[in-house]
Parts: sequence; structure tokens; C-alpha cells
Amino acid sequence: MRRTASLAAVVAAMMLGVMAGLGSVALAQGQFQAPPPGAPQGGGAFLAGMQRVSGEVTAVSGATLTVKTEDGGSMQIVTTDNTRVMKGRGVTVKVSDLKVGDGVTAAGILDAPNKTLHAAMVFAMDAAQVKEMKENLGKTYIVGRVTAIDLDNAKMTVERPDHVAQTVGFDETTSFRKGGRGARMGGAGGTGGGGVAGGGAGAGGETGGESITLADIKVGENVRGTGSVKDGVFVPTELVVMERGPRGAGDAASGGKARPSPNPNPQ
Repeated sequence: MRRTASLAAVVAAMMLGVMAGLGSVALAQGQFQAPPPGAPQGGGAFLAGMQRVSGEVTAVSGATLTVKTEDGGSMQIVTTDNTRVMKGRGVTVKVSDLKVGDGVTAAGILDAPNKTLHAAMVFAMDAAQVKEMKENLGKTYIVGRVTAIDLDNAKMTVERPDHVAQTVGFDETTSFRKGGRGARMGGAGGTGGGGVAGGGAGAGGETGGESITLADIKVGENVRGTGSVKDGVFVPTELVVMERGPRGAGDAASGGKARPSPNPNPQ
């Protein structure tokens, strides 16, 4: 059970930020034909009104996916002809192309009593890629929530999406940045640079944002970065403080559990 929980948490941390970025592009290009019933209208409001579900695919039946979530529970992800399903570098695929063992994050309208998410967007990643990410977490990249900062010794503690507290060190090779393209909360540094596939967009492949120092980072913020282990401590070449994504998304340390969002149609 623990393996599945960790995989689901890493899936969420890897793909929520990627989904947010791809979703914004899709909306700008008019690629969503229509939101599901009950969803707010308009690009930004549309994404902000959704809940997220992440986990490992355990069954594919027609237009419905069964997913095992981080807490070991089961969730049905229901798709329609209007649901955008993407895999790898944001390539549009069919639900039937997804396989048992793949990692998915879906965004849509949650029917909690029936453990069902009516999805507007599904982002998937091959099981082998997710496994590679899980194995490299804390070795070639870091993602998570800052729980402690030691300015005197140039170190911090980060709670990773698999709930492991890891010490992160900094040296003269490390740069710091806040925000910028590809730096939404919930994303993660990849095992390779530059693209979405094979580990997500690496920190080095992101652009823009504000150059900061270690002293500007606060406990509770979410960070990501790529680097390597030196003398037993992970040292990133760049550490990025992530901006918050749309409401309803699980943060990098939460494993992306579905969370209730505000009523999209307040009276």
C-alpha cells in the first residue's frame, strides 16, 4: 500500500503544475469545447472552480478510469467527448490509450458522495516514467514544502510529496528564483531538462520570474529544483519558489488530494 501512496503523491506533485500550464494554453487556443455541467464559465474561473484527483490507474472501462488515490481509496474519473486527455509532452490521446499503472491527474467537478470526478482535463504519464521520477526524487530533483530554514548553514528542510523530510543544502553554484514560466505550485523538477515528458520541465528550462536570495524564502512556501547529491546532501543548481496554482489543486506536499472548492455559482 505504501508504494501506491508514494506513487500517487509524486504523480500529483509532478503533474498539477504541468496541467495548470497546459490548461491555460488550451483555453487560450479555444481547445476546450465546453466545460462540464456546473463548471464556472471563462478561462481563469473555469480552472479555479475545479477539484483535482491524482493517482494510479487500476482499470480502464470505456470512458471511465478507476484510480487508486494517495490514501489508498478508489475514485472514478468520468470523461466525455469534451474532456481533454493528454499524455507525455501534452499530446492529445484517447482514454482507451491509457493503461493500468499509468499515473494520472484529472481536473473537473467532484461528486464526493459517489467518489466520482467528472473530468474536463486529464493528464497522464506512463508508469515507467512515474517510477523513474519517484526513484530520482531527492537525487536529481527536489519538490515540496519548506518546513525549516537555516540561513547560518545555508540549508533548509523540505517535506517532499512522499512525506519524507529532506535536507537541502546550497553552495556558490545555486541560484534562487520566484515565479516565472513553468513555476506554478504543484509542478516538479524533472529527471531531464526542458520538456514535460520524462520527468517534467526541469528548473533550468523555466524562464522569467524574480531573482531572489535564500533569505527571501519563507517557511511554508513550495519549492522545486534540479541538482545533485554532494557529500550526502542534495544541492540544487537552481531553486524556484512556486506560485500558487488555481484554487482546488493539492499543493506539492499534499499529494494532490481532491479538495472542495468555493461554490462556482454563488447567489
